[in-house]
Amino acid sequence: MLSLSLSQGEYLTIGENVVVQLDRVSRDGCKLVIDAPREVPILRGEVLERTGGQRPGCVFDAPRQYRRELTWDRSKAQALAAMRALLSRMDGGDQDVQTLRRQLNHMFPQT
Repeated sequence: MLSLSLSQGEYLTIGENVVVQLDRVSRDGCKLVIDAPREVPILRGEVLERTGGQRPGCVFDAPRQYRRELTWDRSKAQALAAMRALLSRMDGGDQDVQTLRRQLNHMFPQT
């Protein structure tokens, strides 16, 4: 399988009669413009599979959502330290406090 990277406005050709151009990219997808003869069937994968067609073996499952990482800076570190200090002053026997402390330590393990 050939894998290409295209920038907005770039295109590729398939044979002599098919042109695929990357029109735009957004946060949740991209828009492709395809020029092909009418006799060349072009189907979205979900339509192909819904109508009984087989998923091509070369197609892989890509993650649907991209996780955006938070940048870590001094103010976030200070906020985390303040939350930990506040939790330590709260009643340690309270189930909610214990749950919150566990969740906070899971998201931000102490080193």
